[in-house]
Amino acid sequence: MQQALHILQRHWGHSQFRPQQWPIIEALLEKKDVIALLPTGGGKSVCFQIPALLQEGICIVISPLIALMKDQVDTLQQKNIKAMALTGGMHYEDLDKNLDNCIYGNYKFLYLSPERLQQDLVQERIKQMNVNLIAIDEAHCISQWGHDFRPAYRNISLLRNLKPEVPFVALTATATAEVVEDMRTELEMPDSLLIKRSFERENIAYNVLSAEDKQYRLLQLLKNKGESAIIYVRSRNATIETTTFLKKNGHSAEAFHGGLKNEEKADKLEKWLQNNFNIMVATTAFGMGIDKPDVRQVIHLNLPESLESYFQEAGRAGRDGRPAISTIITNPGDIPILKNQFLINLPDVEDVKVVYKKLNSYFRVAYSEGENENYDFNFSEFCNQYDLNAIKTYNALQMLDRCSIIRMSQQFQRKTEMQFIISDKQLSYYLRDNSASDKLVKAILRTYGGIFENKININLSAICKKANISEEKALEILKAMERDEVIDFTHSKHDASVTFLVPREDETSINPVATFIKLHKQNKKDKIESVLDYISNNKTCRSLQLLKYFGENPENPCGICSVCLESNIPLDRTGMNTIYKEIEALLKNREMSSRELVEKISFPEQHILKVLQLLIEKRIISRTATNQYKISKNERS
Repeated sequence: MQQALHILQRHWGHSQFRPQQWPIIEALLEKKDVIALLPTGGGKSVCFQIPALLQEGICIVISPLIALMKDQVDTLQQKNIKAMALTGGMHYEDLDKNLDNCIYGNYKFLYLSPERLQQDLVQERIKQMNVNLIAIDEAHCISQWGHDFRPAYRNISLLRNLKPEVPFVALTATATAEVVEDMRTELEMPDSLLIKRSFERENIAYNVLSAEDKQYRLLQLLKNKGESAIIYVRSRNATIETTTFLKKNGHSAEAFHGGLKNEEKADKLEKWLQNNFNIMVATTAFGMGIDKPDVRQVIHLNLPESLESYFQEAGRAGRDGRPAISTIITNPGDIPILKNQFLINLPDVEDVKVVYKKLNSYFRVAYSEGENENYDFNFSEFCNQYDLNAIKTYNALQMLDRCSIIRMSQQFQRKTEMQFIISDKQLSYYLRDNSASDKLVKAILRTYGGIFENKININLSAICKKANISEEKALEILKAMERDEVIDFTHSKHDASVTFLVPREDETSINPVATFIKLHKQNKKDKIESVLDYISNNKTCRSLQLLKYFGENPENPCGICSVCLESNIPLDRTGMNTIYKEIEALLKNREMSSRELVEKISFPEQHILKVLQLLIEKRIISRTATNQYKISKNERS
């Protein structure tokens, strides 16, 4: 332990371990397999980095995100610890040289994606390495019941055959009991120790706020303009719209989403970490591995798809241990949106069968043939040819991948990309002189927001349908616009490759996995219901609700969440009468909105809204068509 503390002090500047770090390190030094559950900000990376540094040889780290790998490698290199990541786009010669360095160059850490691990060259060189530890970061991704399942994670267990004597450590911040058992099975860790720290974050206040006007409520929460915050939204367009809104209201904010180039993402992340701006407005592409200690607020403007993902994102607040807030801003309109986005397009068994049959017909695969055959694949062309719903078809293909019936390339659903690189005014002049481009350009502008600010994936087939022109003609127009320096344009004829892993047997291919497909769909429904239960439960402490979901049974409410605070300020009859008199006095002068009343009356907002509702029910006041409150006529008389 003294050697471990010495390394901790030397490289990380800490004099003692956080809770549960040392038990994990000690078990790994004893060559035991470990599943480590530490909440976001609990110092998971130290748990495998220190035992690796204490032993001869190299630690292999499987990690799902390039940005996450790069961040950890950069951090280790700054500490003069030899580490490398084998990322995508590397030439064979460079890959060969780097793997040799891992064998002969005294490297301590090799970071790999699960996809990179599948390469024969990588597997052969790992056999030759002196490996002291294998770490699987964000290990919930291996579970079919997790919130971020990735099929390639299923093949990590091949390392068991390559290095049977090397201990495994699987690390994650969020996992239910079901996910933990799945991790044990898939990673072949039947005797692994489960070491976990309570998911409780005593410094975070979990709030759910109802608001018809989310932007107004957002500004209320962000009154302290010097504080660091993350705002999560559902789409790329929403990141741009919300960022623009915040800037107009005096906040320093930037948008972050999956459509940005890697260098743009790295630049924005670095500037945010250095406090060059305060607020990151992001999709969930801004996720795992983000380590900024002074984030005071995490705000969700849309409902999360699961409590696992919400808890992980919320946990990016308050890593310095100081008070922090995580808020979901919601209204009744969010519920159908959540269900439509994540449930309506989930495929059932019949949907998967149809897509599988169409896929075989598309590539003319004969019955009982096709095993291990690989094809280039144009997803949008496939959907158009068979008149298939794109989202449901994509989900069905993912299901076929998860069930090891096909394998899709990592570039799946990568479409044609474009961005206007002139202003909208200059574009108007261009279209006036190039009328042949007009219909196509207007179809693009009607379909895709933010295309002047970012390079965006476009579905060329769908756009051509709207503009009523052929793809050949559209490509001719777009290439001309690129030559005229009107757009930045990249066209990909094939957006994926598909490998058939089993012979074509239609029904017989799908029937063995039908139970899994049904269970997977039910699991998604259950996760959505858990989110809806959480936002609607205004009686039980928010922290207690979350902890119970993850299998903990604490007794004491947190005292700082939106439920606890409301219950701590009871609304008695005297308070109701006072609020009523203040509302009556204000409305005698003019009609007012609930927002104006809340700003002028010095009582908690929920109490004011409750009294307003009671006054409407008793017909003492009424609401106008423009949502203004006024005293009813019979009361005036």
